[in-house]
Amino acid sequence: MINYSFTKLNAAGNDFILFDKKVNPEVELTPQVIKKLSHRQTGIGADGILLISDIDGYAFGMNYYNADGSTGSLCGNGVRCAIWYGKESCRIGDDRVNFIANGTEYSGKVLDYGLVRFYLNQPAKLKYNFKIKAANQLINASYADTGSPHVVINIGDVLRNPSVPNSFFMDLNDFPVKEIGREIRNHKDFAPEGTNVNFIRIENEVVKIRSYERGVEDETLSCGTGSVAAAIISNANYNLKPPINLLSKGGFKLVVDFIVENHEVRDLSLTGPAEITFKGEITI
Repeated sequence: MINYSFTKLNAAGNDFILFDKKVNPEVELTPQVIKKLSHRQTGIGADGILLISDIDGYAFGMNYYNADGSTGSLCGNGVRCAIWYGKESCRIGDDRVNFIANGTEYSGKVLDYGLVRFYLNQPAKLKYNFKIKAANQLINASYADTGSPHVVINIGDVLRNPSVPNSFFMDLNDFPVKEIGREIRNHKDFAPEGTNVNFIRIENEVVKIRSYERGVEDETLSCGTGSVAAAIISNANYNLKPPINLLSKGGFKLVVDFIVENHEVRDLSLTGPAEITFKGEITI
């Protein structure tokens, strides 16, 4: 058994356990270890785990793991936590920096104390306004892969009770995110990997958002790549102009900016808070 030092971080309420290989060169994150560490009752508790290492020619390298032990795709808030840790561990300065996340090159920048911007690559597989069967009805949905796959649904398109005409959800706080999110996450149309599911309501040009994340298999307080997908889809479907402000379930503000040119999205970025919550040591 070995003692390892860890850092707990959160970005807009999305929380992560970070291990730095410079500090813990022997750390080995097996799926069993990841699930144990991420458990909120018997472990440290987190939505995912970040492993940071040094890579020649880059500020750092990052691997992201879901709380269920699976290898994660891109995690926007996790990346912003890694950038902030890079600043705090003296790996980066104030300039825009390049790094590797799960094998892909990205860049980011610390704008102010605890305010981090992540520059994403172009989204893929954009699909707008298709129907998906869930909750005993056909629901209007859109889709974007922003490094992770995301379905985005405006809750105004979901009936409160299919047997009552025009009975629509009005308050995002009342929406059954976990139940409908789980059903769509496991829908055959997105097999075998599944998808993340984001539910939105637009009020005063602010996109309120709640997210069900695969790998966590539950609602999270925030989802970075989901917020990016929701912003892109809100621009296409509801003509919201970037930069687009989003409000997460945790009450945090995220800003997604981009340019649409010739029907392509480019210069895509996600900006929001990131902070170190605490540091500790655990025996594995």
